[in-house]
Amino acid sequence: MAVRYYISLPDPARARGGDPAFSFDAHGADEFAAQLQHALRTSSLFERWRARQDDPDDVDPGLGAVDPDAVVAGQQDDLSILLVARSSIPGHVLKHRLRLLAGGAWELRDVAAA
Repeated sequence: MAVRYYISLPDPARARGGDPAFSFDAHGADEFAAQLQHALRTSSLFERWRARQDDPDDVDPGLGAVDPDAVVAGQQDDLSILLVARSSIPGHVLKHRLRLLAGGAWELRDVAAA
């Protein structure tokens, strides 16, 4: 079942993960949306992160869930960016991807059935 996630990046310049290899490098709402959409549609981000773990085989494979139909839209809202992601990805997987991409500089504002 698809869910709509409403995500805020209050300070887009700070929306960077702790490791540049996994982090957003976007500038602007459309780029942030495209990078999150790619992270939800493919296993690329997860596989790169998993390969860097001490024991990659011990990583929960559920964190690698993908949704090829995920759609993310971005909108500039004054100085912040609002992202709306429609996906069947479980919430804990979405949060894991956002922590890799944006560190702690994001807020999950709402969740609703799509």
